[in-house]
Amino acid sequence: MTNSSIRLYQQAIQVQTTGKSLCQITRQVQAIVTESGIQAGLCTLFLRHTSASLLIQENDARPDVEAFFAKLVPETGQYLLAGEGLDDMPAHIRAALTNTSEQIPVGEGLLLMGKLQDIYIWEHRQSGHSREVILNILGY
Repeated sequence: MTNSSIRLYQQAIQVQTTGKSLCQITRQVQAIVTESGIQAGLCTLFLRHTSASLLIQENDARPDVEAFFAKLVPETGQYLLAGEGLDDMPAHIRAALTNTSEQIPVGEGLLLMGKLQDIYIWEHRQSGHSREVILNILGY
């Protein structure tokens, strides 16, 4: 194939989180990859927020991962920024320690993920928020 046949498909998804938790978006992302018609390439996800993050993880590991980060970055810490609530600065620190973007290979029109892997928006704030993820799917 030549470079002229490489295509880019871009779409945003809005996800309403329900507060501090992991919200699975794997099916939504796969539906957009399918819609793109791209059979082989790379899907890049970017979360446009600073108090939430993206995570690829096994569903059963969620409680332990959440408990670990709750101990690592407690909401009872002495933070300088508290204007948006006690959970604001811990949410920013958790987001800084994790990812706001992920890259997943695409093959035969499918996300090439492991059997137990899923994609999550990790809401770090106590209340739910509308979160936006930008997807770029590049390939043939």
